[in-house]
Amino acid sequence: QWFVSLLNSEDVVSTRLYFVNASLQRVTFSSSVGVSLPCPAGGAPHAVLRWYLATGDDIYDVPHIRHVHANGTLQLYPFSPSAFNSFIHDNDYFCTAENQAGKIRSPSIRVKAVFREPYTVRVADQRSMRGNVAVFKCLIPSAVQEYVSVVSWEKDTVSIVPGNRFFLTLYGALYISDVQKEDALSTYRCITKHKYSGETRQSNGARLSVLVTICASYTGIVPSPLTRLCKEHTPGLFQSFQTKPLRVTLSPKNLKTGISSTVILSCAVQGSPHFTVSWFRNTEPVLPDQHFSIQGSHNETLFITAAQKRHSGAYQCFATRKGQTAQDFSIILLEDGTPRIVSSFSERVVAPGEPFSLMCAAKGAPPPTITWTLDDEPIARDSAHRASQYTLSDGSTVSHVNVSNPQIRDGGVYRCAARNSAGSAEYQARINVRGPPSIRAMRNITAVAGRNTFINCRVIGYPYYSIKWYKDGMLLPDNHRQVVYENGTLKLSDVQKGMDEGAYLCSVLIQPQLSISQTVYVTVKVPPLIQPFDFPPTSIGKLMYIACVVSSGDMPIRITWRKDGQEIVSGTSGVTIETKEFMSSLQISKVSLKHNGNYTCIASNDAATVSSERQLIVTVPPRFRVQPNNQDGIYGKSGVLNCSVDGYPPPKVMWKHAKGIGNPQQYHPVPLTGRIQIMPNGSLLIRHVLEEDRGYYLCQASNGVGSDISKSMLLTVKIPAMITSHPNTTMAIKGQNKELNCTARGEYPIIIRWERGDTVIDPDRNPRYSITTSPNEKSDEVISTLKLKPAERGDSVFFSCHAINSYGEGRGLIQLTVQEPPDPPELEVREVKDRSMNLRWTQRFDGNSIITSYDIEYKNKSDPWELKHATRKISPTNNQANIVELHPASVYSIRMYSYNKIGRSQASKELTISTEEAPPDGPPMDVILQPMTSQSIRVTWKAPKKELQNGVIRGYQIGYRENGPGSNGQYSIVEMKATGDSEVYTLDNLKKFAQYGVVVQAFNRAGTGPSSSEINATTLEDVPSQPPQNVRAITVTSDEAVITWSEPPRMTLNGVLKGYRVVFWSLFPDGEWGEMQNITTTREQVELRGLEKFTNYSVQVLAYTQAGDGVRSNVLYIQTREDHPGPPAGIKAVPSSASSVVVSWLPPHKPNGIIRKYTIYCSSPGSGQPAPSEYEANPEVLFYRITHLTRGQQYLIWAAAVTTAGRGNISEKVTVEPAGKAPAKILSFGGTVTTPWMKEVRLPCSSVGEPTPTIKWTKDSEDSAIPVTQDGHRNILVNGTLVLRSVKAEDSGYYTCTATNTLGFDTIIINLVVQVPPDQPRLTVSTTSTSSITLAWIPGDNGGSSIRGFVLQYSVDNTEEWRDVFISSSERSFKLDNLRCGTWYKVKLAAKNSVGAGRISEIIEAKTHGREPQFNKDQPLFTHINSTHARLNLQGWTSGGCPINAVLLDFRPKGTWAWHSVRTNATTDVFLAELREATWYELKMKACNSAGCGNQTSQFATLDYDGIAIQLFCVCVCVCVCVFHTWSSKNNRSFDTPVKGPPQGPRLHIDIPRVQLLIEDKEDKATIPVTDTEFSQSVNPQSFCTGVSVHHPALIQNTGPLIDMSDIRPGTNPVSRKSVKSAHSTRNRYSSQWTLTKCQASTPARTLTSDWRTVGSQHGITVTESDSYSASLSQDTDKGRNSMVSTESASSTYEELARAYEHAKLEEHLQHAKFEITECFISDSSSDQMTTGTNDNADSMTSMSTPSEPGICRFTASPPKPQDYDRGKNVAVPIPHRGLYLHRFAVFLAFSLAFSLAPALQPRYLLLSSPGIVWTMPPRPTGRRAIAQRG
Repeated sequence: QWFVSLLNSEDVVSTRLYFVNASLQRVTFSSSVGVSLPCPAGGAPHAVLRWYLATGDDIYDVPHIRHVHANGTLQLYPFSPSAFNSFIHDNDYFCTAENQAGKIRSPSIRVKAVFREPYTVRVADQRSMRGNVAVFKCLIPSAVQEYVSVVSWEKDTVSIVPGNRFFLTLYGALYISDVQKEDALSTYRCITKHKYSGETRQSNGARLSVLVTICASYTGIVPSPLTRLCKEHTPGLFQSFQTKPLRVTLSPKNLKTGISSTVILSCAVQGSPHFTVSWFRNTEPVLPDQHFSIQGSHNETLFITAAQKRHSGAYQCFATRKGQTAQDFSIILLEDGTPRIVSSFSERVVAPGEPFSLMCAAKGAPPPTITWTLDDEPIARDSAHRASQYTLSDGSTVSHVNVSNPQIRDGGVYRCAARNSAGSAEYQARINVRGPPSIRAMRNITAVAGRNTFINCRVIGYPYYSIKWYKDGMLLPDNHRQVVYENGTLKLSDVQKGMDEGAYLCSVLIQPQLSISQTVYVTVKVPPLIQPFDFPPTSIGKLMYIACVVSSGDMPIRITWRKDGQEIVSGTSGVTIETKEFMSSLQISKVSLKHNGNYTCIASNDAATVSSERQLIVTVPPRFRVQPNNQDGIYGKSGVLNCSVDGYPPPKVMWKHAKGIGNPQQYHPVPLTGRIQIMPNGSLLIRHVLEEDRGYYLCQASNGVGSDISKSMLLTVKIPAMITSHPNTTMAIKGQNKELNCTARGEYPIIIRWERGDTVIDPDRNPRYSITTSPNEKSDEVISTLKLKPAERGDSVFFSCHAINSYGEGRGLIQLTVQEPPDPPELEVREVKDRSMNLRWTQRFDGNSIITSYDIEYKNKSDPWELKHATRKISPTNNQANIVELHPASVYSIRMYSYNKIGRSQASKELTISTEEAPPDGPPMDVILQPMTSQSIRVTWKAPKKELQNGVIRGYQIGYRENGPGSNGQYSIVEMKATGDSEVYTLDNLKKFAQYGVVVQAFNRAGTGPSSSEINATTLEDVPSQPPQNVRAITVTSDEAVITWSEPPRMTLNGVLKGYRVVFWSLFPDGEWGEMQNITTTREQVELRGLEKFTNYSVQVLAYTQAGDGVRSNVLYIQTREDHPGPPAGIKAVPSSASSVVVSWLPPHKPNGIIRKYTIYCSSPGSGQPAPSEYEANPEVLFYRITHLTRGQQYLIWAAAVTTAGRGNISEKVTVEPAGKAPAKILSFGGTVTTPWMKEVRLPCSSVGEPTPTIKWTKDSEDSAIPVTQDGHRNILVNGTLVLRSVKAEDSGYYTCTATNTLGFDTIIINLVVQVPPDQPRLTVSTTSTSSITLAWIPGDNGGSSIRGFVLQYSVDNTEEWRDVFISSSERSFKLDNLRCGTWYKVKLAAKNSVGAGRISEIIEAKTHGREPQFNKDQPLFTHINSTHARLNLQGWTSGGCPINAVLLDFRPKGTWAWHSVRTNATTDVFLAELREATWYELKMKACNSAGCGNQTSQFATLDYDGIAIQLFCVCVCVCVCVFHTWSSKNNRSFDTPVKGPPQGPRLHIDIPRVQLLIEDKEDKATIPVTDTEFSQSVNPQSFCTGVSVHHPALIQNTGPLIDMSDIRPGTNPVSRKSVKSAHSTRNRYSSQWTLTKCQASTPARTLTSDWRTVGSQHGITVTESDSYSASLSQDTDKGRNSMVSTESASSTYEELARAYEHAKLEEHLQHAKFEITECFISDSSSDQMTTGTNDNADSMTSMSTPSEPGICRFTASPPKPQDYDRGKNVAVPIPHRGLYLHRFAVFLAFSLAFSLAPALQPRYLLLSSPGIVWTMPPRPTGRRAIAQRG
């Protein structure tokens, strides 16, 4: 397969084809409008656009019917029904685009015309139950249903916007969910639109009847399964199951390749597996042949093998499925690409054995193949000669020849030849291999005369001087056709036999006087030459003789003949061929038509093959095969005038026309247009017959042979019946007469028929109609008149008149509209306010005349209508109005009229309304501001004047804003509820030392009143929040520096600047810090004096106000200048021999610079030399050997250090005396060595003495010294140095080095101090506020290095995103600002020294002030409720100290499962709108702030239509239900029967949001008999208790408990915390222990005790915190049974527990939360009814039934009370009830009953207890459907 490249050449890019709208497949248009259809295809440059019918026929222009514009647009003009032609108006078309790139065709487009059919749309009335679903359908007649669609629905003339409860289905139906009673007050209309004529229709108004059901005690009306199914499967109405459209992708998109290539086109179809694929090339179907093959399961792949140039063009793939078509196309360009060399090698010289590589690259189409030759012979393929070839992505072919070990024979002319089917190209160059030159044996050459020939001199070896050619002794070249190249190649151009044939000598000069040569013979071959010949004109039956003569060429010559490409065999088809040596003749004895064709004579010899072609033409005169005859044509139809002729050449047929039906006077050529065409057989096709086509026609034929022939015929045109005139629309007034006229023409006789809609009008049956028909005397037309006597409302329909004759039928449509005064509007009140009301009305029937205006009249209810107020001429575009300037709390009557141009309607129904209250009219009084802190201001005020309050003041809004520069001037608003006549509120989180303006305004249920005048106050001062700027330091001397700075930004001073403080400390070379010092000043410069010389200092500057120190600046590092050094810290001198001593010393304590050298002084007091000797030592070496001393003489030795500033003070002087034998002495010094941990430390112990001393190291340990042993950690070097690797804290201590010899010993002691990271600080919380937490700490051990600072990390409790704060080392407290209100934070602290950061402190948790919002139960939840609206009072929410940022509302009608959600940021009132009338609702409220969210639930009912409250009739089911089921046998089991097996411990399940515990005690191994008397109060019961403790595995796993009990420790709010923590949290963990105590006799309560203790201890004391809660359960005598408890409102109960516990002292209060049985339903032995019991007091439980039998119990939860401390001890023991057992069926019945009552009141939790089974049911959707789903 040849390589195929993508098209990117300029010729292809500039020439392209494309589709503008390939998806267009169907066009439907109205006959009264027409259509213009642009060609979907196009091209660039300009493409020729043509339209065809799907049959392939060209389309033609029909005057006033169809026309193709020059730009390719097909236009069909509007037409009457009688002019309909299915060939034109209902047919498949396609368009083609053609240019140089090819030709493409669009998919077939179905063009269909539709007529203006009379139709009406209507909507039927519907019935539905309230709360259910109603569906209105727009009924459209089937005749126009395909073209008419629903565009909208109206409710009382107002368009319905889909949403809320109203939806539009895909099929145009109106879907109303959750039907309400008020839905019956409106009428519903659908609006339709004709897709093609644009005509709109409005249906009649339909109404909805709403049925109301009443819920009785235990029974009720249940919606039918069909209705319920419709309601539950609402989404199905809106789902679309349309199949995906077809999509075709043809790849590759554009191709450019060479001939003989293989092209593969792949057609990918998406959208459906069921489709068919067809292929086209230049709009013609592709048929399989030797080049084309179609493969694939769906014919999706087209193969073109051995592609030829004629196969270029546009290829299209069409996919078709059920009338849907999609296509894609690709442009294929096939080129005849002759190869060309694009890269080659050059001549070179190589040495023998030197490998070389030659490369040749060529391009062509198809990609060429490259071959190699050496001196015209193929290159040998062996291990030394290798060739390779490959093709690049751009189509280039690259070939390499590698010669690994060249010899002399490998030299010569290398040629690469590139060949493909289009031709060949060559390149050659000489490669010279050094060696003795020689010439290869040369082969003789055969050349073709007239062509070029190359002759290579096959020289090998190098060097040589020259190559020359000779012929006949003549040096070449000797003429213009000969060329000799430098490499020795001879070129002969246009070879000639006589001149160029012969021997050629190649002479190579290898030395100045020595040459070698070889001869080659060139033979020239001459190709044949054919003399021209031709065929004379001839006719049928004549003889024919033609000779083909070869005039020159080498013999032998072979001559053959071909006809139309096929070889002619002599003796066949009457043709004889005679061939001689250089001539061949072709003889035809009797010429016939079959001998027409192209004849070719072919001559060939050894040189070439040539040919000559000529055409033979046989002529025949024309003659008729079918003669034309007279015929009729029908107007608008197609007709064919037959005329068929034959002859050769094929005759040309011409048609002529003579108008008129009399004798033809003069014929004129028929103009051939698209409408009139001559068919291939000569017949005349008139595709659309017109009246002017009548007359005589003449068919004339000629072909230049003989005389012309002709024949005439007469065409008569018949006219079908058609309507020529009628009104499209007309008006009538109700009650008046009306006439409708219609005019028709056509061939007589004509019949006129009238229809009303689809019904034929018969005046005999309906005397209100009369029809008269008469001919028009002035024309050939008929006039018909329909009279209506009189017109009625029902006559507003379509009327049609039909004209009929023998040739066709015409129809005219007339739309009659009967007008009358409108119906009165239906008026309703949308909203009523204190001084205005909003009215909305619905206009019913408008009288078929546009509404021109409305009038509204209103009055006080007690006044007569004569005293009315009126609003006149309201615009008809309005459907609502506001009436203003009403009086609050007044009653009004309202009515309304509507007008059209016919007249005024009757008055609407009278409405009565009442106005509401108004907001306050006065501001709060006596507003006073008092600054409290730097970020808070207290605001106090009094309520507005009583007469201006306009109701009960519900609360206040406090607006505050900063009045300083840069503020935006906008008020921030906070709200608070009213508490009395005087109010106080503290504004927090304000800017420091900033002036604020404050206003206060009051609000009531109606709204907010005016604000008070703005009062200003300034917050108190605080410390500066930014350091001084531009801090700089300049060193003046070695002990003095100057620090300068500039003032911090004014906005960050947070007060009045009092001065500055400069804090500085020194940094020693060992990394330690000096003492921190500070200087206070009011200037912006300070001089630091008395500094240490040549010492690094850290400097910080801060500003301070009256409130204290501000933020320090970044640390600035300075260094004092060098000075004279101090004296060496120590010096030693010991004898090392009889003439030398060794001196050692320590560096100065204060070097005051960089030590450049040491000077050692030596003097001998007794020697008489006054000046001491001086010796200089390198500063890195701290010892020096002084030689050439006198034995036995004493010397004084001292030393001094030298810096760039000069020599320092001298050390102390030591005396030494050289000696031959010296006791052991240690040169090294003792002292303290400080090092960071994990470093290598070297402790030196250099010694001298004679004999050489031995070294021993020991380390002090308490009272003894332990020798230092050498191991991987310790090593003693040869010079006595002790090396400690990776030192740790335990390596610290005193090390002693002892040097000993026979004359004495010496010791030094070194104190090793290992510095480690500091210990963890002890972190505590000192104070908290709403936005800050102040922390304090006590640092731990500094690890031997001064603490350089602290790193404080904090994060929000339920995240692991830690933030870092760096704190100065001098600080012991820190305030975290800008925290979230009411939020828990985790905090940890670590200290840093020169070694690094130390251990992190224990993670502590602290909470900013504030809590989640709570609703004040003293506040009313609703301020107003009517039948459709409810106003919620959001002022009942208390913020908890943190501003409320969002309020979420969820509400739904009781018994439904879909919640409606509302989110608001308002904190006053919010409206719930569009509620159902007389309906109970469930409401859930959630108010959120940064501390969390508070919840409030409620129920409310809207009023009925008359404004009366409704009652809830359904029986409520208990919120928490426990079903106890005992083991039962065939008979009742006695309670005195001992329990078999180990008793099962009770299980307690407390389900609380965020904390969920499930605790079960272990099995009790003892079997304890329990009798009835044990539970009787008359006998002393046995007292025994069992208990079990459950521990969280926090201490073992060290990852924290799954349930974080730290949320429940004292002083926290567990409701707002999250229970699940990260598995690898480093927070402070608590181990939790829960104890369940079960007392079987006198104490029926189960007591759940929780203990938690902090992990770890302080000073050996474990801190334990405890508290207890108990759950009082019913006593269950069957210990094999489980008892369970649940809470009715777990969230609120747990919140109450937390609130009570928060105010209790740990040691004094152990509060108890009671869970008690308040109501039970159990089976009674004497009745099937359920009885009820309560435990209002303890005595009642002794005399009534208890739930020891199976039954249903309701539990309620009461918050802890102080008086309940010991109540559990006094609870009476219940006596078991002896009744019938409730079997499992009864249990299920009770379970079903609980869910079959009021759906909205079903329990959140249902706990079923049976042996070994515990069920916990979470909250689920209510209703019977929910049970069915769970079933």
